[in-house]
Order: sequence, then C-alpha cells, then structure tokens
Amino acid sequence: MLENSPLRLENEITVVTPTFRRPQEAVELLDNLSRQTLLPAELILVDGAPPEEIATERAVKPLLSALPFPSQYIRHGGGTAIQRNVGIERSKTRFIALIDDDIRLEPDFLGQIARVFAGDAEKKIGGIVGYRTNQHFDRNVQRWRWYRRLRFFSTYEPGHYDFASGYPINVNLQPPFSGVREIDFMTTSCAVWRREVFEVGLSFDPFFLDYGMLEDAHFSLRARNRWKLLQCGDARCLHLHSPRGRPPSRKVGYKCVVNYYYVFQDIVRPLTWRHQVRFWRFQLFELLRVFSSAVRRRRWSDVMECWGRIEGIFAVTRGLERIRANPKSTK
Repeated sequence: MLENSPLRLENEITVVTPTFRRPQEAVELLDNLSRQTLLPAELILVDGAPPEEIATERAVKPLLSALPFPSQYIRHGGGTAIQRNVGIERSKTRFIALIDDDIRLEPDFLGQIARVFAGDAEKKIGGIVGYRTNQHFDRNVQRWRWYRRLRFFSTYEPGHYDFASGYPINVNLQPPFSGVREIDFMTTSCAVWRREVFEVGLSFDPFFLDYGMLEDAHFSLRARNRWKLLQCGDARCLHLHSPRGRPPSRKVGYKCVVNYYYVFQDIVRPLTWRHQVRFWRFQLFELLRVFSSAVRRRRWSDVMECWGRIEGIFAVTRGLERIRANPKSTK
C-alpha cells in the first residue's frame, strides 16, 4: 500500500519542466534528475522557444535516450503556465512534479516528498513544495521593515496570502526548518502535486501568457479551497535563477500591478473599498520605492520598471475584462 511504503511512489511521479532559451540549464537538469534516489517515472520537457530556435532541442535530444527513465520532448509556446498545462495533460502518473529548468534538487528531494504523501492516508494533501536553500533572506531587510512599520499586511507569515491586501507573503522569509508546515500557496519551481487536483478541473489560467508572474500562487490558492498545501523543509534544492529567458524590466513592472490585481479580485470576491485602499496603498509605495532606487542607483532597469508599473495602473483602471479579452495586449 502507498501509505506504508513511500518507495512505492517510484514510477508514480512525472516531472514536468517548461523551458525557454536555456539549453545549458536544461542539460544540467537532466543530469540532476538522473541522480535522484527516487527516480521519476518520466520527464516531460516542454520547450517554449520559437520553431526556428533549435538550441535547446539540439542540446537535450541526444541525451534523452540515456536517462534512467523515459522522457518526452515537446515544442509548445505560450509561456510557462500554458507549457505546464501541456505537460500535465501528457502525464499519466499519480503525482506530478513541477520543476523549473534552473532548479537543482538535492538527491533525496523526491524521496522526502514521497514520504510525506505516503503518510497521507486520507489524501488531504494536494501539493507539497520544497525548500530553496539559497533563497532565504532576513525579514529585517529595509524593505520589509518599512512594510511592517506602515502596516501594509494583515499577516507576515511566509507562504501565507494576505487576503486583506492581495499580497502573497514571500515564502523565502522562512528560515531553514525540518518537517512540514502548512501554507496558502506554492511556487511551481519545485513542487509536487497529486493528480486528483488537476482531475477536478483545475489548470493554470491562460490569462498568464508569456512570462508567468503569480500564475503559481493563483493556481495553488484555488487548490487550497479543497486541499491542504505543505512546504517540506527536508526536500531541499537550489534555485540558480538563470538570467536567460527573462523578460525586460518594463514588462516585470507592468505584471507586478496587473497580475497581482487579477489574482486578488479572482481569489477575494467581491473586493470591498477597504481591499482596494490597501491594495493601491501598497502599489503606490512600491512605485515610489522603485523610483527612489532609479534616482539613487541611476539604473535604467529601475526606470523601465517604474514605467511598466504606471502602465499597469492605467491598464487596471481601464478594466481587467479588456485585458482578459485580449491578453496579448499586455506589455
């Protein structure tokens, strides 16, 4: 039985990885996955590069047959949310691991998560996310001291969602720990999901085209209505945060407004005037913070992020329905 033997999850975990213009990272991930003490049943690698770009295909295809598990290489664009949906639809196992191409798992990562699932006899756990050992930062950094001083949020617990202001509290504030802790949302960079979560009709929202900011929080907050979500401190990994395949700062700034508002109004319904005041108060602070950084550091990327945030504010005031009807119009 699954409950009594976590190692029975062998051949029960499919790894789905979206990639975009990162051939070297994809190659390194193949080697990393092959070193897991609990091997995945299959890898589904979804390449979002345009058809004329074959660098990733050329780099990984010769290596797939040598892996100690089956693999599929798929070409499909649209952004990470769409790519994950494609990979999930192709998978057949009881558990689906969403692992980014710039994540490097410790050898027992999948085994640690399998043990937690194996102890869930009542199948209440929908997803488990790992712990990125190189991402932790102290909550006493200046920005977070200001957040607390100005009382922006109603909670400061890492991995919890502030339903009052629409802000997901950064899980990287969580110090290293052992065991598991319950959370509200999960990143898709190093998470394992139970198949039943997708079988009830949940998928990543196609609103999140191209660069996927907050599509993981949106998906997991919806899953949280039915399932328990956990972070496992013993399932550790590194996030290399590859600079390749990243969007321009202007687009990041735009999505920091539009995507956050989209998730807020979809998860917390209806938004009251108090919700609106808290959301826009924080957005104004972030605009001023990035602007002051642009002045102080004289960085063009900060200027572009400010411009993107201003565009995002105007886009939201014109209405999300227009953006939903024509998502390609997003910056």
